[in-house]
Amino acid sequence: MTLTAKDVSEIMRILNDSSFDTLSLEMDGVKLHLERATQSVACHREEAQAEAEPGRTSALVRERAKPKPPSEAGLLEIPSPLLGIFHRAPKPGAAPFVEVGSKLEPETVIGIIEVMKLMNSVRAGVKGEVVEILIENGSAVEYGEILMRIRS
Repeated sequence: MTLTAKDVSEIMRILNDSSFDTLSLEMDGVKLHLERATQSVACHREEAQAEAEPGRTSALVRERAKPKPPSEAGLLEIPSPLLGIFHRAPKPGAAPFVEVGSKLEPETVIGIIEVMKLMNSVRAGVKGEVVEILIENGSAVEYGEILMRIRS
């Protein structure tokens, strides 16, 4: 049995609707690991591991540009849960999901990440107000890259 794109999409939907933050699946030599980003701390795990092991630098740390410093102290960061193309609006020409000043609830959709023609909703994961949007519409994003900063 092989996993199709439709299967992976359904598995992602199930994880998104569940109370779990991670899912690991192994079938016939195929490994799938999904992780829902709920806080910025969880998404910097790979970077922390790379810093803790002398001589090891992850591809994520090497290739990703450093984000600009926060405009104020104490802001929460919303990281990208996937690698793909970030879309701020539901379709071309539509209004963005959120703007600077928008109020967020944990379930608020802040954008879509397109991965292999699959559109994946990105939820805020936290409550607060958008202070900074760091990624332009249509830009490629890496896993863990900071999309937005919010004030809780």
